[in-house]
Amino acid sequence: MRVGRYSIFGEIASGGMATVHYGRLLGPAGFSRTVAVKRLHPQFAKDADFVAMFLDEARLAARIQHPNVVPTLDIVATDSELFLVMEYVQGETLARLVRSLRDRNECMPPGVAASIVAQALHGLHAAHEAKNEQGSPLGIVHRDVSPQNVLVGVDGVARVLDFGVAKAAFRLQTTRDGQLKGKLAYMAPEQIGGQVNRLTDVYAAGVLLWEALTSHRLYEAGNEAQLLQKVLKGTPDRPSKYVPDLPAAFDGIALRALELDPKKRFQTAREMALALERGVDVAMTSEVGEWVERTARERLSHHAERIADIESGSAQTKAPPSHELPSLLRTSSEPTKIQPAVATEDVAEFAATSTPASSTSSAKRAQPARRRILVIDDSDVMLDRIRRALETEGHDVITTKQAVGNARHIPTCDLVIIDYHMPGIDGGTVIQSLRRAATSGGHACRFYLYTSDTAIAKGYEKLGFDGVFTDKGDEAALVRQVRAVFRLLQMRAMQRKTNT
Repeated sequence: MRVGRYSIFGEIASGGMATVHYGRLLGPAGFSRTVAVKRLHPQFAKDADFVAMFLDEARLAARIQHPNVVPTLDIVATDSELFLVMEYVQGETLARLVRSLRDRNECMPPGVAASIVAQALHGLHAAHEAKNEQGSPLGIVHRDVSPQNVLVGVDGVARVLDFGVAKAAFRLQTTRDGQLKGKLAYMAPEQIGGQVNRLTDVYAAGVLLWEALTSHRLYEAGNEAQLLQKVLKGTPDRPSKYVPDLPAAFDGIALRALELDPKKRFQTAREMALALERGVDVAMTSEVGEWVERTARERLSHHAERIADIESGSAQTKAPPSHELPSLLRTSSEPTKIQPAVATEDVAEFAATSTPASSTSSAKRAQPARRRILVIDDSDVMLDRIRRALETEGHDVITTKQAVGNARHIPTCDLVIIDYHMPGIDGGTVIQSLRRAATSGGHACRFYLYTSDTAIAKGYEKLGFDGVFTDKGDEAALVRQVRAVFRLLQMRAMQRKTNT
């Protein structure tokens, strides 16, 4: 599969939110590079609110510069999907390494566990301390520090990944379903209650350390309700209960990180990392790398064979011209200085309005593109609230309580937002007439349903809409979702230009 300047190959791993593939960046003059491409599942790529948060967080994550963090190189969009391009690391996730040990009834060497967790903590601290161009803290918190999100390379370096994904996914899971989902076993008690800061990441790192040392789950439970009770109660065993000859210092460090009261934990990730490095015998990176190679030999051999096949097969592949590469985040000689693509006149119809995460004072900033949006709702109060929110973004907004007679507006509108309860929506008559007006005039107008009912939202395509805006009644959420739609339209327009 080819997406812009990337060739995407077989699957590396798959999870609830995305599938990770081998990828190959094809540059000019025969330059190429192996990358890992995270392909978000279509339901996430189509969710405007998720996309808005995802793109915003990805820009923040691009500010993190540290050897213990997997850098985000690029983000690419197609008509229905989002791709996150990351540095490819030859290694294995901590989750697979621990699972392999558990299957063999073995434990990780304490020095190796200490090295892996300490390195991950240094990466987390770099994220927590990241600042913007003006030197102000960005307040980045990972939110999903788990074994699946720590990658240990054959070079002995542990790297944290998925900054920028976790926050959007966490909010989506908690607000849409009204339930707390995700890796509950690694969430701090206060995080379950909605309080998130750097100390929640420290707690999660404590769970990583405990489980890496013991090859056991911190809390065993038959279901999520039981697990929730155990997490909230907060009475972990000492790691040495499962590893009798474990040095006592490990017990103190792990249990302090797992304190129920955040004030009693290590107050920074760096403080916990230094406690490990100064208090126990930490393995050198060369020792960690050798241990990873021994423990994951079979899978590493498989990965190496796949990479060899991909690199030999892509050597003759011609790369597209660099000026035609459709992406929101572009790779440069400094991968962390990632900027959103600014549309040219050829795609000005869908030019996005966004601020670079990194720029110089002399750089030209894109001027906000003015959109024309038609909003159809039967409530005067709701129409006024939506109009004021969207006008604050710089858009021209037309509002009406009438479900019919709006075809005349379509030739000048970029987006139409229609409340589900308007007459004729469920039968499709309103949307059909508006689409005819767009088709006859050749105007690229998009039609979005607006509802807070998740069951109705899932059926937006059957009703004839291009997408759906959820969380009705939350104007801030609507603004984010509208912003995301225009960003995606820009990226898709650039993709079409590349393909012509």
